[in-house]
Amino acid sequence: MTSPHRALDLRRAALALLLSALWGGNPVAIKIGLLDAGPFALGWMRFVLGGLSILTWAWWTGALRGFRIEPHEWRPLAILGVLFTVQIGLMNLGTQLTSASHSAVLLNAYAVHAVVLAHFQVPGDRLSRRKLAGALIAYAGIVILFSRQFGGSGTSLLGDVIVSVSAALLGERTIYLARAVQKIDPTKLLLAQAAIGSAGLAALSLWLEGGLPSRWTTSLALAIGYQGVVVAGFNFIANLWLLKQYRPSALAGFWLTSPIFGVLLSALFVGDPLTGALLLASVLVAIGIGLASRGA
Repeated sequence: MTSPHRALDLRRAALALLLSALWGGNPVAIKIGLLDAGPFALGWMRFVLGGLSILTWAWWTGALRGFRIEPHEWRPLAILGVLFTVQIGLMNLGTQLTSASHSAVLLNAYAVHAVVLAHFQVPGDRLSRRKLAGALIAYAGIVILFSRQFGGSGTSLLGDVIVSVSAALLGERTIYLARAVQKIDPTKLLLAQAAIGSAGLAALSLWLEGGLPSRWTTSLALAIGYQGVVVAGFNFIANLWLLKQYRPSALAGFWLTSPIFGVLLSALFVGDPLTGALLLASVLVAIGIGLASRGA
């Protein structure tokens, strides 16, 4: 079967790197937002704003003209929405229990899951020795960075485990999106995630947290704005476009830079410790990116 994906060029690689940097700041924004809101309240507010951003983009580009969900699309959209809701809920809950830097490192292990899952689920996206070596080398850098932070303040084993489960689900969701976007319009996929995610997380928040933040602050507004407009809006739109054009494994090498950005931003904005292991991890991730990208 012929693959619909193209080779990754320099401009698109730069876009993938920018998206990774912005995604790397997401655990930091979550950690800041969690000071004033519960994990599920933070989630539904983020995706209401994200959904409005996507609707604005869809209206501006004319993607809403003739918008209609076909009967055969309801099931995959529902599956995607439920997967999305569980993954985001666990990410926020786990980040509440651990540090932003731990969350950034653990969450972005999803890129390794995506490379492996793509081998089994995406036609033509084979797990070559070069891809595998690149992913393992980059992941070794992430493990080194993470292991040096065990025992730090603001972390817990339970939080780390919950974020790790979220990362595994994110890897699967990435592959699911890469396959679904070949058959379903991206606008439908984005709006399904935002609509089902908002409703699901709002229900959980109402049940467990009262539904609203404990207080309204400027930092909460900025955190929600970053997560909603930048991550759930721009990042999701641009990333889904990349997934439609390029193989997930070609993008995975760039996704693996996100934990490095996340650790740096965690140190800058929430005071997480910046260890000497960062330089070694950065070199290993850079080598892994080169190998994974050349093997794509």
